Amino acid sequence: MKAIIIEDEQSAADNLSYLLKSVAPDIQIIESIETVSDAIAFFKENKAYDLVFMDIHLADGNSFEIVKEVEPVAPIIFTTAYDQYAIQAFKLNSIDYLLKPIRESELKKAIHKFKDKHRKTLVSTRQIEALMSLVNSPKKIFRNSFLVQKKEIFIPIASSDFAFFFIQDGIVRGMTTDNQTYSFNEKLEDLEKDLDPELFFRANRQYLIQRSAIKSLQTYFNGRLIVNLQPQEKDKIVVSKANASKLKAWLSDEKNVSS
Repeated sequence: MKAIIIEDEQSAADNLSYLLKSVAPDIQIIESIETVSDAIAFFKENKAYDLVFMDIHLADGNSFEIVKEVEPVAPIIFTTAYDQYAIQAFKLNSIDYLLKPIRESELKKAIHKFKDKHRKTLVSTRQIEALMSLVNSPKKIFRNSFLVQKKEIFIPIASSDFAFFFIQDGIVRGMTTDNQTYSFNEKLEDLEKDLDPELFFRANRQYLIQRSAIKSLQTYFNGRLIVNLQPQEKDKIVVSKANASKLKAWLSDEKNVSS
């Protein structure tokens, strides 16, 4: 089985080659290419390959230009440093990806998916255009801090210093890691949109919890989970059966989680 690596960082290309030898020794790297122009020239002259690993940004442009210029004859696994919104788009468009820095476990999953589909999944022009639009759009900036009021004093607090946000008596409140509580005028839904979903998870209608505040998960009846936090919350935080698998995947850092 023959593969191509398109990557302008030599260290990244070497790392991918090294990992491939471990997880898929039957895959032979027949070419390593650094630029858009060289890749286009190669693909116009060569058709005997089974898989392509393609970085998004290359030294002379965007790698999507390659696919627009040359009709692909093999599936592409993109390597990318883009955030979860880009990752979600890759998934929705049935394109495999590897998030840098590439981990052996993720590479193994991508190779398994590639082999399981018998190398029949190709990239369409529509998919490429959708990804180009996404990559070229401004990156979402999440809220990093809050200015909270305690009597006559205003205090700046980093978002990461909040262990969780919750609704109590119809008011949204935030509990910090040092066990201090502050009230907010925003709705919990608005805070959920403003905060980085890599750090905060909507456990249920009442709670928005931070990753580092989760100490353990406890099984509950009917497939639900109880979340144990630090600082400890007096009320029981129950996650529904539908969200339980998403929470466990989120804590496991699995990239195939649906939103």
